[in-house]
Amino acid sequence: MGEPRSTIAERLVAEHRNGVNFHTFDDIGTLMDAYRVQDAYVAAIIDGDACAGYKIGLTSKRMQQMCGIDQPICGTIFNRRVFRSGVRLSMADYGHLGLEFEICVRLGQDLDARGEPFTPEQAGAAIDAVAAAVELVDDRQADYRVLDINTLVADNSWNAGVVLGDFAPPPARLDLLEGIAYQDGVEIARGRGSDALGHPFVPLAWLANHLAAKGRRLRKGDIVMTGSIVTTRFPTSPFTYRFDVSGLGSVEVSGS
Repeated sequence: MGEPRSTIAERLVAEHRNGVNFHTFDDIGTLMDAYRVQDAYVAAIIDGDACAGYKIGLTSKRMQQMCGIDQPICGTIFNRRVFRSGVRLSMADYGHLGLEFEICVRLGQDLDARGEPFTPEQAGAAIDAVAAAVELVDDRQADYRVLDINTLVADNSWNAGVVLGDFAPPPARLDLLEGIAYQDGVEIARGRGSDALGHPFVPLAWLANHLAAKGRRLRKGDIVMTGSIVTTRFPTSPFTYRFDVSGLGSVEVSGS
């Protein structure tokens, strides 16, 4: 890694503040270095807030194809960026707002480090509730034709918040749940829980193992966004989106 991770994080902070479009940082190095930069960037912007949980991105084939990246990524969600269903957003608060339609899970117990990797079943057994959710992403006008995973990860995997529906007890088969996204009352797309790497517990286990490798863990109360099962939507005019998930309920977000 050429440039110190703290310096790259400072550059990211300044570029967000000054409205600079997303671009590749060629001097990050490896993906592991990118997560170190992310840690420094999160520390620089958390500003007395706390971590509410994590987003996992690129868990469906459609999202991997959209971004040209064939593996999941993760980022930190701040408490101040967790919104309830019905929130109204201002697009002017974002460089380029995108909305992703997901199943969110909530940890009912800590996932302590262990001698071997967590399985999806072990990770799933730690959750106590699930909800229909929308992730807010800010890609800052990224060029998806040349998207770089290291820079994307360093930029906190673009998380700009989450909008949550009501939490409900986990159903027996999260992978069979169908989600339908609506824009201004008109259906625009649908997906299933199985679109997230076959089952939402698979990315959850991936995250638990990723954190364990860094000496960290998922904690009771953490929320985890398991990845969009519908291709990202980028509103360009006043909007209302609703995401209905069978057996879970709905979440709605609007803005202008």
